[in-house]
Order: sequence, then structure tokens, then C-alpha cells
Amino acid sequence: MDWLNTLGFAMGSAWLSGIKLYAAVATLGLLHRYKLVQLPGDLNILGEWWIIGLASFLFLIEFIADKIPVVDSMWDAVHTFIRVPAGAILAASAFAHFDPLVRFAALLIGGSIALGSHGAKASLRVTANTSPEPFSNIFLSVTEEVVSIGSAILMAFHPAVLIGIVTVFLIAAFWLAHRIWRALTGLFRPREL
Repeated sequence: MDWLNTLGFAMGSAWLSGIKLYAAVATLGLLHRYKLVQLPGDLNILGEWWIIGLASFLFLIEFIADKIPVVDSMWDAVHTFIRVPAGAILAASAFAHFDPLVRFAALLIGGSIALGSHGAKASLRVTANTSPEPFSNIFLSVTEEVVSIGSAILMAFHPAVLIGIVTVFLIAAFWLAHRIWRALTGLFRPREL
């Protein structure tokens, strides 16, 4: 597998781990298991039946938990400590056959990408979870599931496309973070009378 495709798998799997880790792992594992795609580096371990089974079971629990607003918020809070390291590990695993410096860079960048996607997802969901109507929460949950499974399939066949999607996401996240930072610092500036 060439460097560009490996980068696509690394960035894509890190990004998806911040959104729906278990759906992405189960989808990639099934695609690899049925020889529809060859995963780079050590990501081929995702094709083991016990990994697919565990990811599918956890995805089923997450599928239900995501539809209940209070449970969803708690689930996202706990998963901050699961999705981010998992994204870092998935990105580094894609580069398992590369130089250790490349793997370490992938680990750091993958964790950062996972943190960004998880932060954006959790922020959006906490807003929806506080809404009194249940439909926006359910709609967002189903949308995340479709995006995660669809993006995992897209990544399997066109990993370079995921590089573009993740890059656009990162640019939007930096732009938004800058705007939020400016708004927050504006709130705390002393006012002239």
C-alpha cells in the first residue's frame, strides 16, 4: 500500500474514532475479513472475529445509549478518554511498517484529529441533548452512524478522499476555534465607560 493511501487510512480512522469508534472499527474489520480491502500496517488486526464481535457489541450499546439524551451526554464524557487514545492508536497502527518517528508523529496527529472530531461531536450533541424535543438527538445520532459507516466504506475504497474530508474538517475546526476564542476574550475585556 502506498504512502498516500496509508495516510488516508490513518487520518480517516482517527477522525472516525472521535465520532463513532465502534461503528468504524466493526465496518473496517468486516471489510478486511471478507477481503474487500487490505488494511495498512497493523490495522489488519481489525479483521479478527473477536475484534469485530466486540466492536459490534459495543456499537449496539452505543446505538441505544445515543438515543437517550442524559445517557448520551455521559457516554460522550466517558468516551473522551476512549475515542482519543483509540484514534491515536489506529493512526499509528496504519503506519506500523514505517520508521518509528513516522509512527510517533501519526500517534500524535491521530490523537489530535480524534480529539477534534470528538470535541465537535460532543459539543453538538450536548446542545441537542438539552433540547426538550427528542427528534434532533435521534436525528443527529442516526446521521453520525450513517456518516461513520459510510465514511469507513469510502475510506476502504478511496482513502485519499478521506484526506480531503478530514482536511476540510480541520480547517473548519480551526476557524471555529479561533472565532470562539475571540468571542470569549471579548467577553472578558474591560469595558470603557
